[in-house]
Amino acid sequence: MLFLGAWGIRRQGAIWRDEAVTYDMAHRSLAELWPTLQHADVVHGLYYALMHSWFLVYDATLGEALGAAIGLRLPSVAAMTAAAAGVALLGQRLVGRRAGLLAGLTFALIPVVQQYAQEGRSYAMVCALVVWAGYLLVVAADRPRRNLWLGYTALMLCACLLHEFASLALPAHGAAVVLARLPRRVLRAWLLSSVTVLAGLAPLAVFSTRQSAQISWLMWPDPVQLLTFAVLAVLGIACARVPVRSRGPIGLRALGVPLLLLPTLLLLLLSHVEPAYVDRYVLYYVVGFALLAGAALARLLRPAGEQGQTRGRLLRRTSAVVLVLVALLPVNVHLRSPDSRVDDVTAIAHAVREVAEPGDGLLFMPSRRRIWRATLPDDFRGLRDLAQAKSPPASHTLYGTERSGEAIHDRMLAVRRIVVAGDPDGQPADDNDQEIAKRSTLRTAFEICRTLQVRGARITVYARPGACGR
Repeated sequence: MLFLGAWGIRRQGAIWRDEAVTYDMAHRSLAELWPTLQHADVVHGLYYALMHSWFLVYDATLGEALGAAIGLRLPSVAAMTAAAAGVALLGQRLVGRRAGLLAGLTFALIPVVQQYAQEGRSYAMVCALVVWAGYLLVVAADRPRRNLWLGYTALMLCACLLHEFASLALPAHGAAVVLARLPRRVLRAWLLSSVTVLAGLAPLAVFSTRQSAQISWLMWPDPVQLLTFAVLAVLGIACARVPVRSRGPIGLRALGVPLLLLPTLLLLLLSHVEPAYVDRYVLYYVVGFALLAGAALARLLRPAGEQGQTRGRLLRRTSAVVLVLVALLPVNVHLRSPDSRVDDVTAIAHAVREVAEPGDGLLFMPSRRRIWRATLPDDFRGLRDLAQAKSPPASHTLYGTERSGEAIHDRMLAVRRIVVAGDPDGQPADDNDQEIAKRSTLRTAFEICRTLQVRGARITVYARPGACGR
């Protein structure tokens, strides 16, 4: 997992918009970060604080040599490496050493795991915490001790504070305890831990409802993400049918199947009330698949001669596994290219620098695309942001505040050229006064001189009529 996380981690320097938000928030002082979280992104507050501490060290030591992209992703690589180790130990505890090894390898090879191992967001950390909490749950079920339950509670609480939807792992753990028919004292201990976790999460969950508009862009779940879940769910259930012997009080199927299915299904049910499904919110569901697949592979790929396994059958099964790995290679290569994310703020900043001239006006359309300048502010130096009233740090917001539509119109007419960094064709246009003023003024008082298409954006130079050639 460490090797796969390091492979292509720079992604040619490409950073996408969510990572740019992480970079921006992590580089604000704690005095700036706290009031910002009261307006936006409070659900990621703990992660931003951790990344703030990380960048204090990274920028002072390796930042200049390795760059922002690697600094953003190294914590996720480390977290996913810890998760893979936890999956292997969990598989060993549930079934055996060979099953644990293959479960850890399966986990590391899943494309979505590799994707979020190389992303400067909290999802890899959440996944690692859920994995190790599950490990402590299995150990505590076998040898109930107060320290184990305290550790389980602490890890799950940290996971939930990093991202609220980590709480959906609790029903999966509860299902494992019930299906395993453990003694009532174990069930009571798990209930007490879960109540403690939810109580600790409650203040954050209640406060974050004030910022629910931040996920208003979510509609019905992405078909590709649903297909990925459906494929893993079907394969996982098929693997669960392979007969294996569990070693502890919590069986492989009792933990693996609920962890694979319940978090995603519960989030999909929640999305019928308010759209909230994105696969990364419940990324840890792949742990259930890895455990089931690892145990099944350990059974199917056991050495020739063991329990009637013939050399020909072993060769055929090994060949099938190799073919699957070969089929996944193009996907894994694509994940390490700039085209694997919705946009590339590095390419956008370079495109602005290419077309801009000192003194040009600058507009972001819509205003939330101002995050594109967070990682490379020098590429925007010398340009006047015509719409901005207060910068993001000064306004304690993610994207800054903008002037009124009328003020933006007047400021646009006072310049000869404007560089517009906006969404590509086909994206819905915001209908607030500021965006309407930008579009109407450009249409009536300016003409297009030049356009560059980059990943996830369109950079357009506008000029007053007759000024394009000057």
